[in-house]
Amino acid sequence: MALYLRILYIITGLTGVHSITTVSEVSVKTGKSISIPCLYESKYKNHVKYLCEGYTWGSCRYAVKTNKPDPSGKYSISDDKNQQIFTVTIKQLAYENADYWCVVEINNGPDHGKYFKLSVTSWTPSLYVDHQRITGYIGENITIRCRHSYSGKMKWCRLGYHCVTGSSGSIDGAAVTTHMSKPNVFTVTMSGLKSENSGWYWCAKGDIQIPVYLNVTEKPITTTAHTFTGDGTITTLKNEQQRASFDLKILIIPLSVLIFIVIVVLFIWLILRHKQRKADSSVTAMARVEVAYAEVRPKKKHLGKVDQEVIYANVGNIRRKQAEMSLPESDGEIMYSSVVTIKKQEGKY
Repeated sequence: MALYLRILYIITGLTGVHSITTVSEVSVKTGKSISIPCLYESKYKNHVKYLCEGYTWGSCRYAVKTNKPDPSGKYSISDDKNQQIFTVTIKQLAYENADYWCVVEINNGPDHGKYFKLSVTSWTPSLYVDHQRITGYIGENITIRCRHSYSGKMKWCRLGYHCVTGSSGSIDGAAVTTHMSKPNVFTVTMSGLKSENSGWYWCAKGDIQIPVYLNVTEKPITTTAHTFTGDGTITTLKNEQQRASFDLKILIIPLSVLIFIVIVVLFIWLILRHKQRKADSSVTAMARVEVAYAEVRPKKKHLGKVDQEVIYANVGNIRRKQAEMSLPESDGEIMYSSVVTIKKQEGKY
């Protein structure tokens, strides 16, 4: 196969086959999706990249380009110019989706491309991982499990760099250890991760590889709170929930204090208003009271033979003006009473 491709490159005039590095063959199940990384030289940083579908270079057709998205959504492409890798993703794989080319477009010359094959199967792939994209944290470890169907020597490689073929080694400053943790499970552990360890790797067994993208980032600060519920169960809240709860408390506490102050002020105002109304009612009642004056004055008359004293009382209501009363809002009636004592003669009455 390799000899056939070399002859094909010569016949078709395809050049620059070493300008692009990618996988040789990937096993994938029908209906699934797969992402394939294609490493290119720095001089092609600003060139258009594309995926070409077909077994031969002369008969392959454009699937997707960096300057022309696929309207069907089956293919997608992205270009990481910092790492000089463009990644193509193929969705809903079928048996006819098998042969592809990673290609860099060359202006005024033949394009540079690299062939890779997808072995699409309805059974379990011969080499696969649970997750093709994983996240690791700076200073910590990450473990990748590559599952395979057949026994054989395996290795862990970084795209464009060297591979770890034994039980231990290092890649870009990260220590790498490998072992068979279970039958047909190749376990890779990378320790002391750094941000520069981010990138594409693959597990390889013979000519078959499975690409894995490792994203190394700062570990978020997490706190765990345990809440005891009424039924005795424990609810664990992560930092995101606590942060949301904390933000809510920031709003609720001042609002609660403000509502409490408003209620207290309103209560005091109602009490003062009630007292004021009561005081006004008392003053009004006092202003409308009728005041009675009584003047009793003995008066002696020189009448003969008087053996009884008759008392006359004259009662009269006199309305006084408000100013004279010196009481607010008072126009009440004032009653005066005069009592006169008269001695009458016994014989004449």
